[in-house]
Amino acid sequence: MADVNRLLKEYLDYLEIEKNRSSLTRENYERYLRVFFNTQKIKNLADLTLNQIRDFRISLARSKNIKKITQTYYVIAIRNFLKYLIQKNYDTVAPDAIELPKIPKRQIDIIELADLERLLAAPKGDDLRALRDRAVLELLFSTGLRLSELCSLGRYLDFTRGELTVRGKGEKLRLVFVSDTAKKAIKEYLNKRGDALEHLFVSLDKKSKAIGKITPRSVQRLVNFYSRKAGITDRITPHGLRHLFATDLLMNGADLRSVQELLGHASVSTTQIYTHLTNKHLREVHKAFHDRQRK
Repeated sequence: MADVNRLLKEYLDYLEIEKNRSSLTRENYERYLRVFFNTQKIKNLADLTLNQIRDFRISLARSKNIKKITQTYYVIAIRNFLKYLIQKNYDTVAPDAIELPKIPKRQIDIIELADLERLLAAPKGDDLRALRDRAVLELLFSTGLRLSELCSLGRYLDFTRGELTVRGKGEKLRLVFVSDTAKKAIKEYLNKRGDALEHLFVSLDKKSKAIGKITPRSVQRLVNFYSRKAGITDRITPHGLRHLFATDLLMNGADLRSVQELLGHASVSTTQIYTHLTNKHLREVHKAFHDRQRK
């Protein structure tokens, strides 16, 4: 009998080496699958049956602590594991026999343009902290970078060209573009830096001395601090600025495929979460301009 722990290790190695998935992806898949194996007492491949999977899904659905989206992650992990097993010629459950849970389409709320302008202008002064924070906000909105991508940027990139190659999810490279405002903010910030650290954005101590690479949590606190300072009542996050970036492009006429490329989405279906916002914009255009001669 094929031991599932051995098969799991082989699968996780395959994800990391053959599929070039990140260590975080490996950890997540291992956690989801081990919970499944332990809950259903699956030790050998023969124990992995459609009934076991169905019972596990029922236990997930009845749990008050597991959200629908998290339930979906468990099912995706199981399906992908089964696909791997079939690819390796093991006789097991067909992945297509397992349907993904239906979850409500995500709706995104964004702040108004006037709020955005106040947020970007919120860091005042020319000390290192204010210059860094202004550069962070401008670059987030200019490029639509993920938080992890922003924190990983190097100091010695050529920002004057107005474009950067970043390494995103799955180690995929993509091109992002830096606005003139963001370039100016970065230049002023770097001119003020007196350290030799190689990271673009650094954490600062109370005396504004650079003490290492900036952390995602620090950027989240930074965005939250300036949103409150700008008098914005809605909660805004670094990812919220990524939403604003995408929505701004779509509302100004960019096509969905181009926005998909700029965001680094693997599938255009992920980018389609923004269409309800642009549809609202189209309704306003229709109301303002259609059939005006009959009025």
